Amino acid sequence: MPEVKVPELAESITEGTIAEWLKQVGDSVDKGEAIVELETDKVNVEVVSEEAGVLQELLADEGDTVEVGQAIAVVGEGSGNNTSESSTKQEDTKATDNSNKEQQSSESSESSESSESTGSKSEASSQDNGQRVNATPSARKYAREKGIDLSEVSPSSNDVVRKSHVDQSQKQSNTQQSQPAAKEETKKPAQQNPSKPVIREKMSRRKKTAAKKLLEVSNNTAMLTTFNEIDMTNVMDLRKRKKEQFIKDHDGTKLGFMSFFTKAAVAALKKYPEVNAEIDGDDMITKQYYDIGVAVSTEDGLLVPFVRDCDKKNFAEIEDEIGNLAKKARDKKLGLDDMVNGSFTITNGGIFGSMMSTPIINGSQAAILGMHSIITRPIAIDADTIENRPMMYIALSYDHRIIDGKEAVGFLKTIKELIENPEDLLLES
Repeated sequence: MPEVKVPELAESITEGTIAEWLKQVGDSVDKGEAIVELETDKVNVEVVSEEAGVLQELLADEGDTVEVGQAIAVVGEGSGNNTSESSTKQEDTKATDNSNKEQQSSESSESSESSESTGSKSEASSQDNGQRVNATPSARKYAREKGIDLSEVSPSSNDVVRKSHVDQSQKQSNTQQSQPAAKEETKKPAQQNPSKPVIREKMSRRKKTAAKKLLEVSNNTAMLTTFNEIDMTNVMDLRKRKKEQFIKDHDGTKLGFMSFFTKAAVAALKKYPEVNAEIDGDDMITKQYYDIGVAVSTEDGLLVPFVRDCDKKNFAEIEDEIGNLAKKARDKKLGLDDMVNGSFTITNGGIFGSMMSTPIINGSQAAILGMHSIITRPIAIDADTIENRPMMYIALSYDHRIIDGKEAVGFLKTIKELIENPEDLLLES
């Protein structure tokens, strides 16, 4: 029968995690229809069936790690309509009938009958109680093979028994039988020193990958951060004056701060090309393109999709693209192409109220720009004048192996000058 295999995802991605089965055993499947959602290091990907038919078997559970090319499901011929429940119940009924026949033929050998029909008895008992254990198909099959009563297996979450829970239940049962004294000794300290309430759960693949990469960046780069501050008065006044006209001219697109900082970053990258570079072994690769990553916060954590060719886009096109990418990120619709091969990243902690931070470089890039909250503060205009001005701290974290302090300071100074004089920024664009 045709197998559904994990497809090629991206050059740097070799495995993923089963996030959710969109189809179950017995369901009809059309050619090209998505049957499972796969969580990768960067985005979620839907895997489709290359054949039409009925989903016959799931070869991996939700939460399992699978590799590119690995078979994860089997699709057979026919048409189905969610028959997994009925097929399983038929197996349960058949097992129950067999058990009853054995009891009728030899009532005196009750213990022998129990050992011969352990797998059938476990599911039959759940039917007798009017309840059926909620378990994955592979867990049911595995439990029958091991002679485990599914009703005695405790799931860790979502009340769904998985294969790993069956294994854990068997290990606990073996430990209880062979080492009862050791179990009592283990319990005793817990009773004497009860722990504080906690919630333990596995990290998502994306969070684990992000944690790993951030640690790698910290360990493998000479990362420093330099700061500057920007008087936002002029750019805020410009936005206020042009806001309504900009919306009319560009079909409802709003003029935000991100387009100003993106265009300013492009101008600064052209002036200081080392900031748009990366190290590859003994080589330094200076990028001649300007694909700017914009950090987006989602329920699953921070994602950084890239706005391509920012040097060729105007303010409205950049704002549109940022809005589209942010929506795709929140709707879990980002593709791998949206997440790879960027040259520079901007992160805006100011939307969460951050006044100052030291952002961590994104992947193999050489630097990252951090924006922060706009705070009204008293600023000395000259020796005799102090005014309240809307001020923003900006930060540049950079890899000191290829960017010197002089270039880093000059880069931030360029950003500051262009934002404080937005007319100059328009000319630069």
